[in-house]
Amino acid sequence: MVFKGMCREFEALMHEKFQMSAMGELNFFLGLQVLQKKDGIFLSQDKYVGDIHKKFRYSDVRSSSTLMDKENPWGKDETIMFAICACARHQVTPKECHLHAVKMIFRYLKGHPKLGLWYPKESPFDLVAYSDSDYGGATQDRKSTTGGCQFLGRRLILWQCKKQTIVATSTTEA
Repeated sequence: MVFKGMCREFEALMHEKFQMSAMGELNFFLGLQVLQKKDGIFLSQDKYVGDIHKKFRYSDVRSSSTLMDKENPWGKDETIMFAICACARHQVTPKECHLHAVKMIFRYLKGHPKLGLWYPKESPFDLVAYSDSDYGGATQDRKSTTGGCQFLGRRLILWQCKKQTIVATSTTEA
């Protein structure tokens, strides 16, 4: 992450090499809200979530404290990443239950407007990666899901999950 002193140096170097203009402090970038503070940077999508609620006339719908129904057909995991990945898998041929799940995600986001990522200024600078997979976790087709995340110091920089295309025949293969 770039902070004020480094930002000024970078700007001066860029002005020497390229024709450009400085537009001030970064507030939005690729749909992300950027809040810069002395001790770090906070990234969120509050405005985007609000725009989506308005677009689909969800502004007056009550919020939800949970992501999924108690009769969750996709298992017990209630993280936002899991819920979104589960819905994304069915976007080609969605059913009514998938629409209901997306509505639950919208209601959850309405009740949690300040979700985001905090990147502290003082943080180690080592790259660490984690990955994991389940073994036949999808009850419909017994396919496994693989996921992972990468950190630069304590800063999360990438995460992903993907349902595997084949059925694993062992935990090692999964």
